[in-house]
Amino acid sequence: MLLEVRNLVVEFPGRRGTLTALDNVSFDIAPGEILGVVGESGAGKSLTGASIIGLLEPPGRIASGQILLEGQRIDNLPHEAMRHIRGRKIGAIFQDPLTSLNPLYSIGRQLVETIQTHLPINRHEARQRAIDLLKATGIPAAEQRIDQYPHQFSGGMRQRVVIALALAAEPKLIVADEPTTALDVSIQAQIISLLKRVCKDYGAAVMLITHDMGVIAETCDRVAVMYAGRIAEIGPVHEVINHPAHPYTVGLMAAIPDITESRDQLDQIDGAMPRLNAIPSGCAFNPRCRHVFERCRVERPDLMPAGATQAACWLHAKESVAE
Repeated sequence: MLLEVRNLVVEFPGRRGTLTALDNVSFDIAPGEILGVVGESGAGKSLTGASIIGLLEPPGRIASGQILLEGQRIDNLPHEAMRHIRGRKIGAIFQDPLTSLNPLYSIGRQLVETIQTHLPINRHEARQRAIDLLKATGIPAAEQRIDQYPHQFSGGMRQRVVIALALAAEPKLIVADEPTTALDVSIQAQIISLLKRVCKDYGAAVMLITHDMGVIAETCDRVAVMYAGRIAEIGPVHEVINHPAHPYTVGLMAAIPDITESRDQLDQIDGAMPRLNAIPSGCAFNPRCRHVFERCRVERPDLMPAGATQAACWLHAKESVAE
């Protein structure tokens, strides 16, 4: 297994006590696999990605659990050791390419610096590799454009540059946090197909964080649905989309419009995601769930077998006991 996240707990200490933002999150990513992580804003998706990359904003801290990359534990490494892994073994793509690129440096300088930081090659070889990366990510006239600055590129082209930066040192894992949010729909499709292609060509695994189920369906092998800092359901993407097992996932799928049928209004999940300081006891989704019963209010479920997926829902407790 390339990446193993085991019982990850992330806390934010504050004056009024400690808030638990990620609560016992566990999942794996195999080499070459694309795992989608989906959920509402505040579910903990980006925080999970930041924990893996080693970029948790203080006072956030990993309170317990482990993150292993190729069998090596990386969550407890000193800053300098993690800096070498970040870029060399883990690449990152963020949602706003302008914040990922230095506006004072040319695209070429940023790519060459990144490549030379992680790979033992000279400046001429690094520049040629940078041009090849720009070509691979679909930037026309790469030989000329390599000396241009970020403001001379459109949003979609900047995101291609960021993907080239993420691939610069041939990392084993890419954490892509909402890589298409700032782009229009036609460019989104190009970036998604580009991500799929380069991952196949370079053999990289991807953790794709998004709130867009359409992007997940188009791109991923498996999907993890997050709610209030926990994984509500995880499994093969076609199973989760077509046969969701957790009531929250059922609600998410029902809220997506279907062009084959006409209806007056979309389904919606009543209520809102709980704040970190007001997460209910038992299952965090219980105040919004149509199938809630007493056990849901007092006992928090862990992931259990639910057909072809795993769901953290007491509706599947009998199924798990039978197995």
